[in-house]
Amino acid sequence: MESVDLSQTEKELIRESWATVNQDPQHHGIVLFTRLFDLEPDLVKLFQYNSTQFCSAEDCLASPDFLQHVRKVMLVIDTAVNTLENLPSLQEYLIGLGKKHQAIGVKTESFITVGESLLYALDKGLGPAFSTHSREAWTKLYSGLVKTMSCGWQEGKEGE
Repeated sequence: MESVDLSQTEKELIRESWATVNQDPQHHGIVLFTRLFDLEPDLVKLFQYNSTQFCSAEDCLASPDFLQHVRKVMLVIDTAVNTLENLPSLQEYLIGLGKKHQAIGVKTESFITVGESLLYALDKGLGPAFSTHSREAWTKLYSGLVKTMSCGWQEGKEGE
């Protein structure tokens, strides 16, 4: 994993903001995915559980299976926040996640939309406490994670 060059101040901003949002990860995860589906409605079609195809974002967001996915996404973010001092330890996992997303039809452009949706959820959850500096720190962190996932996505594509 390429090193994400975060200063100690940026790491502290990420940890502080996450501590607040992570008090109710499911709520904030739903905010994130609601925004994601607003920005890219076609992504709803990628979520299928037990052969159930969702017709709308509302149906998807109400599904217990999908809510489990929301929990997993928030746990990945939590793991990254708790591993800020050793982000390269996540490399293998993130590459695998990239491959998995490629296999189900996610485009790498959607990773950018997820990042925008994450920033939106943080902004909604933190309000004025989500400063420009916090936003920049999160953008740096997410960009580094996505670079690694994109490498896995590319490996998955080449392995087809």
